[in-house]
Amino acid sequence: MKLTKPAPAAVAEGDIRASDADRDRVAEILREALAEGRLDPEEHAERIDTVYRAKTMGELEPVLRDLPAARGSRPQPGAGGESYGTGAPVPDQNLVAIFSASVRKGRWRAPARINAFAFFGAIEIDLTEAVFPQQQVQINATSIFGSVDIRVPENITLRSNGSGVLGSFEVEANDAEDADAPQVLVNGYAVLGSVEARCKRGAWIRDLRGRLREGRRELRHQLREEHRERHEQLRQERQQLWEGHERLRAERRERRDRFRK
Repeated sequence: MKLTKPAPAAVAEGDIRASDADRDRVAEILREALAEGRLDPEEHAERIDTVYRAKTMGELEPVLRDLPAARGSRPQPGAGGESYGTGAPVPDQNLVAIFSASVRKGRWRAPARINAFAFFGAIEIDLTEAVFPQQQVQINATSIFGSVDIRVPENITLRSNGSGVLGSFEVEANDAEDADAPQVLVNGYAVLGSVEARCKRGAWIRDLRGRLREGRRELRHQLREEHRERHEQLRQERQQLWEGHERLRAERRERRDRFRK
């Protein structure tokens, strides 16, 4: 008789191993709670330490239990690299430059699709400081007698599928070492114009944990400065009280001396 092995017991939801994306998602919720005043800096620091020590989804649940973002739900395991950010999906963005210029740069949430149209104009799309809520971003670039200039961090994957008609369509392809890194695909064409996309050397997607550590250092520095300023203010107030007390004592001595005379 052939013996069959018993089926392995199902793993409880709370015992599922947490990924880096899961920890980053919970940390982002805590950051929002700190900004809204729901957590003070000390509580935020304690919970962040708990988040990045957590090994399972069950260990992540308690840090969100009393926050609005966790009502009616618990942290869900991420689905791999597709969960690069948090929040609702970002709507498609349209950039148009007709005899003008359009620029999108700085700290912003990159949508899944960006449509850029330049007609005798210039468009600049800078993703070097952007947050990627999803793994893939598609840029549809059309340049007619104009230019579309795209910059991305160097630790993402950059691909292209476009052409130039009496124009220039140049994309410096790049392969990220991390298979789960964001991917930017540039499509379109250039007619008597140019479309250019390349990695900005030295610009990397900022690590969320590094930003949080930096934020905590800034908060601690700010709290120390406030404590120092308050201590100095109290010292000055005590000094003023002591000087006022000394003046009163001197006035009493002077009146007593005059009375004796």
